[in-house]
Amino acid sequence: PSCFGYPLSIFFIIINEFCERFSYYGMRAVLVLYFKYFLQWDDNLSTAIYHTFVALCYLTPILGALVADSWLGKFKTIVSLSIVYTIGQAVMSVSSINDLTDHNRDGSPDNVSVHIALSMTGLILIALGTGGIKPCVSAFGGDQFEDDQEKQRTRFFSIFYLSINAGSLLSTIITPILRAQECGIHSKQRCYPLAFGVPAALMAVALVVFIIGSRMYKKVQPQGNIMTQVSKCIGFAIKNRFRHRSKEFPKREHWLDWASEKYDKRLIAQTKMVLKVLFLYIPLPMFWALFDQQGSRWTLQATTMDGNFVAIQIQPDQMQTVNPILIILMVPVVDALVYPLIKKCKINFTPLRKITVGMFLASLAFVAAALVQVQIDKTLPVFPAAGQSQIKVINLGTDNATVWFEPQIQSVNVTSMESTAYMTFETSQLKSFNITSGNKIKTQLIKLSEGNRYTLGVKNNATDIVAELLFDNVTSKPEEGNNLIRFINNLPDTINITMGDTSFGTLASLSGSNYNLFPGGRRYEITAIINSMPCSVTSKTLGFGSAYTIVINKCSGEVLDVTYSEDIPPNTVHMAWQIPQYFILTCAEVVFSVTGLEFSYSQAPSNMKAVLQAGWLLTVAVGNIIVLIVAGASKLSEQWAEYVLFAALLLAVCIIFAVMAYFYTYIDPNEVEAQLDEEEKQVKKDQDVYEKQAEADSQM
Repeated sequence: PSCFGYPLSIFFIIINEFCERFSYYGMRAVLVLYFKYFLQWDDNLSTAIYHTFVALCYLTPILGALVADSWLGKFKTIVSLSIVYTIGQAVMSVSSINDLTDHNRDGSPDNVSVHIALSMTGLILIALGTGGIKPCVSAFGGDQFEDDQEKQRTRFFSIFYLSINAGSLLSTIITPILRAQECGIHSKQRCYPLAFGVPAALMAVALVVFIIGSRMYKKVQPQGNIMTQVSKCIGFAIKNRFRHRSKEFPKREHWLDWASEKYDKRLIAQTKMVLKVLFLYIPLPMFWALFDQQGSRWTLQATTMDGNFVAIQIQPDQMQTVNPILIILMVPVVDALVYPLIKKCKINFTPLRKITVGMFLASLAFVAAALVQVQIDKTLPVFPAAGQSQIKVINLGTDNATVWFEPQIQSVNVTSMESTAYMTFETSQLKSFNITSGNKIKTQLIKLSEGNRYTLGVKNNATDIVAELLFDNVTSKPEEGNNLIRFINNLPDTINITMGDTSFGTLASLSGSNYNLFPGGRRYEITAIINSMPCSVTSKTLGFGSAYTIVINKCSGEVLDVTYSEDIPPNTVHMAWQIPQYFILTCAEVVFSVTGLEFSYSQAPSNMKAVLQAGWLLTVAVGNIIVLIVAGASKLSEQWAEYVLFAALLLAVCIIFAVMAYFYTYIDPNEVEAQLDEEEKQVKKDQDVYEKQAEADSQM
């Protein structure tokens, strides 16, 4: 059955691909944040495991292709691995259910190793599934066409690429929204089970859709895998060359010609073409090393930025959608506008030049990311290192005060109702402080624990100076755009404080509360009950990622008078500043990745496409392994320096590639094949002539 001149079965395959990509990219979009916030891993471990997973997803296609071509056939391979895949997604979803091990119901898992074990199992199954079916689905789609449907087939591949990007676009918008919801049985937290569960459901849909179309498919029998033949041929050539390494054997034109004793001329000629392309692939992994950091480092960068776009609050993991949106817009623009313009300017923009430009652009994108990072670093607070403590002073009284940190370390003046920034001390050196305010002096011994922050509240009362040292239990900036708020009661009476729906409990005079988390980008109602009289005020609009100490000073006419002391400044660098780096990287992807596959196919015989596809996917896997090695080996504490390092590495590789490309000569595989056909015909002709001659001779 056909529809619009296409085999009907194609539509099932495209829907299947859309669901599968939705499932994969949706899961991948929230993955690094799941590691960081749910499994509580630090940035480096999260990045490392993320890239290990991506690398696995691109190594398994080689397995999938072997299984499909030599044993099960494409259809059965897709079905059986999709089942594995669906199970993996389901396991992933279960692994993120907090209530699974949270027996004390405090909102964080009691036994994290159970969650880690489950999610690693899930990820391995997903890598097997997604990788295994990746090479089969597109090829299986190609198999559905007759030989005379060349035009429809090319159209199919571009629709196929579009469905991949549509799936990835929708899922990178939707899954982060699901993740940002609150859910849970006993305690509410970010909804990872839903964010992983929806992809799992879609994978199941993909599987069902694919099986429904089963009757219509044209199923080609597995014909043995070309990859095994190619590797055997190469192996034999090397072995044979090594056996004949002494001087007396004549040299051969190409080292692969040493395989001619065992393999036919055609296979050797085809293998030569493949190797020529694969040699050019060697520098390409460096590009992927940068490209795939969108999901790890760049997403983590977005968590330290301000995501307030006028009416909407953007989640850090949603910034990744910029890439598929731009791809969908730019592929047609580049094809219809940019390339023809370049052609008009009489520039010969060969495929290899495009790839070189793509590498250069990706390295630029990382320079842009580094510049943004430098701006972010300026806004990040410095926390005390080991052996240090930090103190800030808040003057709660009406007189100015001077605080001396002894023995003679430093002094600081604080005007009434003001606070200082945090001052850093060597913990072992700081012994005491004395305060002068008005005409009074007070000295107090002090013992701090290292690596912590403290706030010193100072007040000159009618009788004496009161000094209250509060422990600030904060050693990192609040994550995900939340804010930390606490209160100091500067009234003579005991009060009861609530802010929004959160109760801070009862506060005695001149004491401080603990910090509580509040989502950013909005205002909250602050209510204090003083001698059973409510008194309230609306807070200022909170930013993202800040911490404040709010001092309650007095209540006049049921309106609270409060002052804000900023403990940690909010994220001020806007997420929109990430758009330039995404834009440059997407330009790079358009000229690099689309061209790369086209180029590979144009330079190798038709039956070798699988080998090249495998080689291409292998470059992605190696690229992700490079991230692990570089990020692990470089002991760079500064994130911007790591971005610059990657940019520099890619630039160096880009120059090497440009040189390699300069010496590359383009071939037309069809011509080579035609020549081989011609030679074979000639040999056959000669044989016939010889046989006839022999026959004639024998009759004499």
